[in-house]
Amino acid sequence: MEHSFLIQILLMLVIAIVSIAILRRAGLPAILAYLITGVISGPSGFHWFTQHQMQSVAELGVVLLMFSLGLEFSLPRLWAMRRTVFGLGSAQVLVTTILSMAIALLCNLTITESVVVGSAIALSSTAIVLKLLNEQGWLRRRHGELSVSVLLFQDIAVVPLLILLPLLASDGEALLWNDVVFALLKGVLAFIALMAFGKWALPKLFDEVARSRSNELFVLSTLVVALVTGAITQWLGLSMALGAFMAGMLLGESQYRRQLEADIRPFRDLLMGLFFISIGMLLDFELVTQYWWQIIFILIAVILGKALVIFSLLKVAKESFRSSVATALSLAQVGEFSFVVLALAVNYQLLDNKTSTTLVMVAVLSMALAPWLVRHSVDIARMLQGLKPKADKNESLNVTVDATDDLVLILGYGRVGQTIARFMKTEAIPYLVLDLDPTRVSEARAAGEPVYFGDVCKRSILKQAKVRDAKLIVITFSSERILEEVLPLCRQLAPEAKILVRTRDDSGMEALEEAGASQVIPETLEGSLMLVSQVLYQCGVPLARILKRLEIERRNHYQYLHGFFSGAETDFTLELLHAVALPKGANAVGQTLADIPWDKLRVELRAVRRAGAEVESPELDWQIKPGDILILLGKPRRIEKAEIFLLQG
Repeated sequence: MEHSFLIQILLMLVIAIVSIAILRRAGLPAILAYLITGVISGPSGFHWFTQHQMQSVAELGVVLLMFSLGLEFSLPRLWAMRRTVFGLGSAQVLVTTILSMAIALLCNLTITESVVVGSAIALSSTAIVLKLLNEQGWLRRRHGELSVSVLLFQDIAVVPLLILLPLLASDGEALLWNDVVFALLKGVLAFIALMAFGKWALPKLFDEVARSRSNELFVLSTLVVALVTGAITQWLGLSMALGAFMAGMLLGESQYRRQLEADIRPFRDLLMGLFFISIGMLLDFELVTQYWWQIIFILIAVILGKALVIFSLLKVAKESFRSSVATALSLAQVGEFSFVVLALAVNYQLLDNKTSTTLVMVAVLSMALAPWLVRHSVDIARMLQGLKPKADKNESLNVTVDATDDLVLILGYGRVGQTIARFMKTEAIPYLVLDLDPTRVSEARAAGEPVYFGDVCKRSILKQAKVRDAKLIVITFSSERILEEVLPLCRQLAPEAKILVRTRDDSGMEALEEAGASQVIPETLEGSLMLVSQVLYQCGVPLARILKRLEIERRNHYQYLHGFFSGAETDFTLELLHAVALPKGANAVGQTLADIPWDKLRVELRAVRRAGAEVESPELDWQIKPGDILILLGKPRRIEKAEIFLLQG
């Protein structure tokens, strides 16, 4: 029996892997692959598992998802964007929920069912929309900013929903306003108590954990904190996910935020996958085939209805027609938190099987349409204005250079890529950068750098990046898989260009040279050579002899730099650059640079960017205006404190 159960788990995982691989190639989100896996392995398919069997593990996925959301929850940024977040965001959620509830009541659903249906439809997919806006380079555009504001409020709105759903389950139709107020008051008191305790205890706890320098202890402590706070709120009659969200908020302002997020992500992704698989098991395909026309009708009504509501609200707020249409289409789908709401409603027996199956199918289909709608939102807006769509909907990868033959193409914008770019900029050498980290690309583009999001392993992306015109290509990725794919492709597209490849060591040096690299630079060995050169110079060895020795070492593939004893590596903290965009209403707007206490903040102002122009080391009488971008240099914790001060005070 146990052997059979393990085989079924293995087969389910294989189906999930194959589904993800296929859908990712089709440009569809991985959530759909998990839902398909749930359909195949659940009651509608091979019936290996039931939704009840997956429920306990799947709930942990929701808990970790809310913990991650809490880590990303920035009170200073929320406060700086308060007008659009709480104005537009609250209006969208309330109007969409009320209209959906009214239609649900007309369809003979109960008040409780209508509340659940309206809440689920009002939410959009934060993960899908933000990823697509990043890929298109639209986060800094007006419709991107509006979309982010609405999504922020939707994420906040999930919190009272987590309080309300258990209450609806306990009281059903007899729900009274004083019960709602009491539950919300209990949630606020729990929040205050956890905040008070967490502000004092959690930083000390993680300080001690960090001193142990044990990754296992750090990961285990993170999981325990998320689950214990969830257990406390559940004991209070609230949701586990609510407690995890509070814990994430407490730790989101700490210096360990990025490490916590990195440690929790593998567990979160795996358990969220199981959660969406359990959602797929809710689907009854007999009902789907019987009511398919209703599902299609509701899908069209949801997308058009949400888009119309958002468009109307934006026009009332006097936004432009193009921004209104693009924002409305970007947020017209149903989101991943809608699955959380629906799953909790089913667990609390607030929805019947037919209604839940119908809504899940509508959510799945709307998320499948979301990538197309977001990518074509601007083109559709232009067409509705009577204008022709742009030939290339992505931002152009072209740069203005005096001679394109001198262009340097940098693939990868990590620490090494950024260092190279700075020296290119100093020498006025035209360069262009491709990278796959959306956060890094967004930060760099906000600072005015010619950095673009793109998969360097794709021929079309390299062509757009002028690879054939580049005289020099620098590959800074350390991933062997990326090197194996991109190096032959670059050599094929640019046979005359010099290609420099950065690697960690020289283990695959000859293979890379055979694949087309003009020169391979192992960074660990080059660092050793630079240190050796300084030692020899301080010992009085002539510079010409030092340079000759270094060249011999490189030509002989670093033969003197092999055969060492291995040891433990020591981590160290690097200073980083960070671009802070100041919206209207930010604390620093209206002040001069002299008014900002830079000494107390312990960060350095490198430059200010305004209207596309960058001013390095501006004068202290520079007055900060809305839309200015301050480029700061400092350690991560100091950068976070400085951003809080600039945005909130």
